[in-house]
Amino acid sequence: MIRKLLKSVREYKSASIKAPLYVSLEVVMEVIIPLLMAELIDKGISVEGSAGMSVTVKMGLALLFSSLLSLAFGALAGKYAAQASAGFAKNLRRDMYVHVQDFSFSNIDRFSTAGLVTRMTTDVTNVQNTYQMVIRTAFRSPFMLLFSLVAAFFVDRKLSLVFLIFIPILALGLYLIASNAHPIFERVFKTYDKLNGVVQENLHGIRVVKAFVREDHEVDKFTSISQRIFNLFVKAEKLLAFNGPLMQTCMYGCMLLISWLGAKAVVASGNNAALGLSTGELTSLFTYTMQILSSLMMLSMIFVMLVISRASMERIVEVLDEESDIANPENALTEVKDGSIRFEGVTFRYNSHSEKPALDNINVDICSGETIGILGGTGSSKSTFVQLIPRLYDASEGTVLVGGEDVRKYDLTTLRDAVSFVLQKNELFSGTIRENLRWGDENATDEEIEHAAKLAQAHDFIMSFPDGYDSRIEQGGTNVSGGQKQRLCIARALLKKPRILILDDSTSAVDTATDAAIRKAFREEIPDTTKLIIAQRIASVMDADRIIVMDEGRISAMGTHEELLKNSIIYQEVYESQTKGGEDE
Repeated sequence: MIRKLLKSVREYKSASIKAPLYVSLEVVMEVIIPLLMAELIDKGISVEGSAGMSVTVKMGLALLFSSLLSLAFGALAGKYAAQASAGFAKNLRRDMYVHVQDFSFSNIDRFSTAGLVTRMTTDVTNVQNTYQMVIRTAFRSPFMLLFSLVAAFFVDRKLSLVFLIFIPILALGLYLIASNAHPIFERVFKTYDKLNGVVQENLHGIRVVKAFVREDHEVDKFTSISQRIFNLFVKAEKLLAFNGPLMQTCMYGCMLLISWLGAKAVVASGNNAALGLSTGELTSLFTYTMQILSSLMMLSMIFVMLVISRASMERIVEVLDEESDIANPENALTEVKDGSIRFEGVTFRYNSHSEKPALDNINVDICSGETIGILGGTGSSKSTFVQLIPRLYDASEGTVLVGGEDVRKYDLTTLRDAVSFVLQKNELFSGTIRENLRWGDENATDEEIEHAAKLAQAHDFIMSFPDGYDSRIEQGGTNVSGGQKQRLCIARALLKKPRILILDDSTSAVDTATDAAIRKAFREEIPDTTKLIIAQRIASVMDADRIIVMDEGRISAMGTHEELLKNSIIYQEVYESQTKGGEDE
């Protein structure tokens, strides 16, 4: 897991090495300072006359120089640690984002949108803070602990054994805290995913919430999940709170023992370093005690951060380890000959555990340039059927062929460039209309953009805006109507000049006259493009070359409008319900 994460350090390796290097130099200076203090006390302050003053001045200057060096090294360590951790977090977010772009729909289905957002924000921030602490404090604390222990043993071996009593006690306590706190933090971050999901759902559906006056319900739902996060955090923090008292107990226990034993040793030696322990050496031991226990305190803080961030690291690696179900084959085909489509015994399940397939034994042959209408009730898998064509999903059984070749043999970019898809849920992005349309072809000329807009019956309403094609679209297209959004998405798809055009219920928000005008433009302007039109209205597909009627993941019937009126009970029922509704009006 750690190795996987460290791949994102990349260009910040230098800063990641410099930070602990300067930390180690800072520690060396801080360990030298107590030794200089002991010399200052025993041979300077305690000695009268010019000899004592000379040592005092000399040691004072040495202390000043050591302090300034320690300060400089500490500042440089902080600078490089900040650069390395911020850069690491930047790369980690980018690596996750790029990796997610390669996911198939089935991969994305395994991670909720809210879960991915939490991983790229909260989880990465936790890992960033931990990384900064590791490359600075995690190096500083062991170095300080080791150097201070060596120096303390150098001053007085017997008194230094006091530290060996408390270190195992501290280690055992920290282990017990971590083993109990980590599972709780795992639950915390999973609950964060749900919290983000509630917020996203509310923001996406805010108009519905207000229309049904359900603000109180949404507030209660948010409050409930926030309370769950609060309760879990309190439970985890109660365990982590034992870290402080444990550290304080060890620290003050050491101080009391060293004070008691050290005072007896100083009295016994008559304050003579040659006979035992002097006052200056006892002072340095106090300093080393503080340094050792402060190092242990910092290590315990790192330990707490690691406990918190371990769950975040696992969640991030879970995304990075996810392999796309759909990948480019070796020696992939880079040209789609035509827009013909064939399904041969295709069965599809969203996951291997599903008892009932979403599509069951689909067999159909569509010629290049045909217009195919697709009708069926809700849940009849119309959208799933067309999503297999550009390999948004792969068939569980059977074969899907485009241009006479299995879709799994194509280079993904080649295949998807040949298939334009106007999804059921239309999405526009913040920017101008022109920028949104150029998603279809980033090199499209203004004339090509205008032509595509005219085919989609969007040109007139675009020109009614003050800035025309340079009019601003808000995120999600919230400042245009549903019908306008659909027509802009159709124009965007047409700019790809595809061999296959799939409209997944993409004219449901436009009036019947505009719908008819769009279909007429398709017949006249792009006759060689295969067109698959999923619709709820029979009027939208009745002039298609053939119409597929789907029912519970199977093809119930297929034929022209007239043939289906004679042979398909489902089609007859839909036709009668829609035409009778029109007569009643």
